[in-house]
Amino acid sequence: MRDNGAVTRIVIIGGGPGGYEAALVAADLGADVTVVDRDGIGGSCVLWDCVPSKSLIATSEKVTAFRNAPGMGVNTGSPEKVTVDLHAVNRRVKALAIQQSQDIAQRLARSGVRIIPGVGRFSEAQPGRTFHVEVTDGAPDSVPFASLEADAVMVATGASPRILPGAEPDGKRILSWRQVYDLHELPGHLVVVGSGVTGAEFASGYLEMGIPTTLVSSRDQVLPGEDPAAAAVIEWVFTSRGGKLVKRARASGVTATRDSATVQLMDGRTVEGTHVLMCVGSTPNTDYLGLENVGLKLDDRGYLPVDRVSRTAVPGIYAAGDCTGLMALASVAGMQGRNAMWHALGMAVTPLRLKTVAANVFTHPEIATVGIGPAEMALRQVPARTVTVPLNGNARAKMQGLRDGFVKLYCRTETGIVIGGVIVAPEASELIMPVTLAVQRGLTVSELANTASVYPSLSGSVTEAARMLMRGDDLE
Repeated sequence: MRDNGAVTRIVIIGGGPGGYEAALVAADLGADVTVVDRDGIGGSCVLWDCVPSKSLIATSEKVTAFRNAPGMGVNTGSPEKVTVDLHAVNRRVKALAIQQSQDIAQRLARSGVRIIPGVGRFSEAQPGRTFHVEVTDGAPDSVPFASLEADAVMVATGASPRILPGAEPDGKRILSWRQVYDLHELPGHLVVVGSGVTGAEFASGYLEMGIPTTLVSSRDQVLPGEDPAAAAVIEWVFTSRGGKLVKRARASGVTATRDSATVQLMDGRTVEGTHVLMCVGSTPNTDYLGLENVGLKLDDRGYLPVDRVSRTAVPGIYAAGDCTGLMALASVAGMQGRNAMWHALGMAVTPLRLKTVAANVFTHPEIATVGIGPAEMALRQVPARTVTVPLNGNARAKMQGLRDGFVKLYCRTETGIVIGGVIVAPEASELIMPVTLAVQRGLTVSELANTASVYPSLSGSVTEAARMLMRGDDLE
């Protein structure tokens, strides 16, 4: 708060996880808070990305359960007869997203946060330490319909699907990840271009629903940013389910007809399907913010640089979420937003430590990671020991008919402090929590090993890995 006791005025541009988490913190600390939001509270995360995609993946998991039921002694009839009503699935997915958005908006309203629909940008006049934000409808050269004064401003405008020239989505045969939920019929053959997290998740999810799927990857492996052994498991499961992989293939364009779509590759090859889903990255929503009016510059990728407490180069202006170019995770955006408001309002702040942030890929099975991995350990010359425990040796995994996956832990050679881990398993997003806590708190493998786990449980493989490292085993 200001020293004179006046209520601090906060304006937040963008209502995604970074924006709404910041607004809740600032309102709780007594600030006067306004959120300027263009798309709907929750942003892409809630309306088009995390919430919808994971809801769709939850449907695919039900199909997988039916398919695997005979192996558990449950007769469900022919697994091939399990059908998916995509129109019903997408209706449910979109309803869940809207409900989540409304729930967050209602929570903001109960906290006293003012929400203004529109596009916010810094105006040219910036007298003293007061910032001026004008609100428009987003049209070029549109006239502002609101003008706001603020003592601090946070930018949380997120990102949008990257558009590949020559493969512009038409919402019918060529789709972005914002458009897939408008399909009313199952694709006859889905081609997913891009094997990063988004592409791999959609390819895995649709394949599990029984849709013939081809994944086009520009690299030697899918999920190039993940642990190679983990990516190998995903590739194996994907292809064993009947999915097709096209590697070392960079798309140059997509052409669509009335009932098909063809991906042209730079090496002359083509990949044909009934629909193409483009997952070739995102671009930050940092245009039209009027950053030049307050002396802010974007980096060479179009992101707004921030430090570990979410400060930009201009005092009083903060930024959070995908527009900053850090880890594109809702959890990171939320922490950035909270840190920004704690700092702006004079509270103690713990700088963001990305190495303690757990991340998850919602494929089948999932990949969860936290801390330092092999590549960074080699780059930084961090002496470490590693152990890998295959999931197929876990008693609970055997009971559930699970075979693919593993638990991997890393610890410092001399001290035994846990510095990272990878889990490949169903619901790895839940299983990674004890490893995340160990990395966050600097626990040793002995402390993790001496924590009693439930028997039988998948999490028992975490403590088993810790015991192996405690004994001195070092098995990659």
